[in-house]
Amino acid sequence: MSEINDPTVVGHRTPRIDGEDKLTGRATYTVDWHATGMLYGYPVSATIAHGTLEALELDEARAMPGVVDILHHRHFPRLHRSPNSMKHGDQVSEVRLPFEDERIYYHGQYIALVVAETFEQARAAAFCVRARYRHEDDAKPGLLASGAEGETVGHYSRGDPDTAFASAEVTHDATYSIAAESHVPLEPHVTLAQWRDGEQRLIVHESTQGVFYERNALARIFDMPVERVEVISHYIGSGFGNKLFMWPHAVATVAAARMTGRPVKTVLPRQQDMMNTGHRPASCQRIRLAAERDGQLMAIHHDSTSETSLIDRHVDGCGGATPSAYDCANVATRQRLLAVNHGTPCPMRAPGEVSGIFALECAIDELALKLDMDPLALRLRNYADHDPQRDLPWSSKQLDVCLKSAAERFGWAARDSRIGAMREGDEIIGYGMASATWFAGRQHCEARVEIRADGSLLAACGTQDIGTGTYTIVAQTVAELTGVPVASIDVRLGETSLPAGPLSGGSMTTATVLPAVAAATRDALDALKEVAIGPGSHFAGYKRASLEVKEGALIAEEKRCGFAEILARHRLGSVSGQGSAAPGGERREYSFRSFGAHFVEVRWDPGISRLRVARVVSSIDVGRAVNPLAARNQVEGAITMGIGMGLLERLEYDPRDARMINANLADYRMPVHADMPEVDVELLDYPDFRFNEFGARGIGEIGLTGIAPAIANAVYHATGKRIRDLPITIEALLD
Repeated sequence: MSEINDPTVVGHRTPRIDGEDKLTGRATYTVDWHATGMLYGYPVSATIAHGTLEALELDEARAMPGVVDILHHRHFPRLHRSPNSMKHGDQVSEVRLPFEDERIYYHGQYIALVVAETFEQARAAAFCVRARYRHEDDAKPGLLASGAEGETVGHYSRGDPDTAFASAEVTHDATYSIAAESHVPLEPHVTLAQWRDGEQRLIVHESTQGVFYERNALARIFDMPVERVEVISHYIGSGFGNKLFMWPHAVATVAAARMTGRPVKTVLPRQQDMMNTGHRPASCQRIRLAAERDGQLMAIHHDSTSETSLIDRHVDGCGGATPSAYDCANVATRQRLLAVNHGTPCPMRAPGEVSGIFALECAIDELALKLDMDPLALRLRNYADHDPQRDLPWSSKQLDVCLKSAAERFGWAARDSRIGAMREGDEIIGYGMASATWFAGRQHCEARVEIRADGSLLAACGTQDIGTGTYTIVAQTVAELTGVPVASIDVRLGETSLPAGPLSGGSMTTATVLPAVAAATRDALDALKEVAIGPGSHFAGYKRASLEVKEGALIAEEKRCGFAEILARHRLGSVSGQGSAAPGGERREYSFRSFGAHFVEVRWDPGISRLRVARVVSSIDVGRAVNPLAARNQVEGAITMGIGMGLLERLEYDPRDARMINANLADYRMPVHADMPEVDVELLDYPDFRFNEFGARGIGEIGLTGIAPAIANAVYHATGKRIRDLPITIEALLD
């Protein structure tokens, strides 16, 4: 594997190439697309969470202006389910097809789709659809309400944790819980479906993090060759995981377009977006730690139970990071799953691990208190300098640098460890910290690069930019290898007609896409060199290997010729290159993870019952940040989400019947500008060339893991109240 050392573009702050389009409104999000003769779909949702749909009264809705059709269980085509396979790229978020039967499994489940000439007409008619249900009284309202443990779906063990725990000098045993959270992306889910060529071709515009997965799933569902299905997603207003895979509204929209013979667009209202497109599932975790008096960990037990729906099995693996987090010989994790009458959960930024790290990092702090040790010192005492789970060296790990650097910048040494001892005016100050980690992964990817006669370049890949800056880092890669300015590089993403690209999730996009783009760029340069050394060309008689590339030109000895000039001499419009990249055998030799440390200052004013996060200092180790400007923005956004997770966000379900109570932006509390603290983010620069030639690992998730426990630990330091349930509420502090 070659290494890109001393880069001039990669690793440098670069303004987003799509920034002007977004600022001026030229960027085409899915909701902006319009098709001639387009109709609008509006789903009708169940008002109960458990029972049977006995009848739909549709006459009033059908008679309303503009209504073209109403789809429901008795008026819907018979379709196939998707095989739902990650391996074959056709996974969906909810396997059950829309209107598949008349059973109601969760509040908000679609029972009909009204199709009308305008959005307003479809919405008005949807509100006039009347449903009659047979209620059932045995609804499962949720994990936290039921107290049930669920079925075991996974476990890990090394050493003898039970014996070590029983014989240890100091132990800790506590249970931690996390409420369900909504993704609340700025852009709701949108689908625009068009059938062409007598239903032989299907074109879908979708707000999705995985255009190829949706294409493959739709092909299976509608029994079509994949080459006749095209999915397009140029710009996405975030997703955080709930747009990774397709939801039932998309299937219903495609079916409606076929049934009406006209394009149909469905834009989910916020309530349905929150009820029907996934959430981070609630979890309950028991952590048992054992240590010697000097702080050496002797045993870690991590038992987790998370929710899933009654129609799908989504496992939120809370114990994923635990086996490799600390140097401990005796570790056991177990994951359970409990099916409840909620919509199917799905991945949400740092799925599983962010929940597990909350419990583990709070427990580590509580153990430090029992040991009378500084929490930072306890973490360094149990630093894992290799992966204890896989018994492999880390490809690169600078967590100790993160911990020490962030602690120094934060002023941790000045912390008074006594509860409530640090004050300023009416406010009591609390300091807390936590480690952060997230796995580093790669997928297969293909790309194409064209060198054009006008001096510009085109880079194309089917992956999508979910708002994180993929357009820009692709352009940076091409610029780095060709010397052509970023401004002269066009980037096309988000179309299944382009070379196959990966899902945009799991912080894997950067490490996956850039090696493929680099391979395609080198292939295009080789094609240009072949032209340049041909008969009658600028470098006739030279060997291809003797030509260097610099600033958009080929150079050999004293000769220099720009790309455009070479193509013009041969009357060529362009030359192109193809490239692909995939994980190799490196995972058999190394373990790959990203690491970080968060230090948090909270302030508690008991006189007015006000709790706020005042300051966050973070150090993040993700190898090389390809675009530090966008990377720092990713961490800052993740910190904001962590404040929401720690203090505000909670999906509420009625404990009597499992109906969602707060599926709207008025009642679901999220951080706003007034909640933002002072934020100091440091990105370490230790390129991980064992992972890829750019030395870059992903950054989207790592900024979130560790924030919530750092807040909880700081709250304890300020108030003396150990709150083990998220979000931390004022009511809990006053209890």
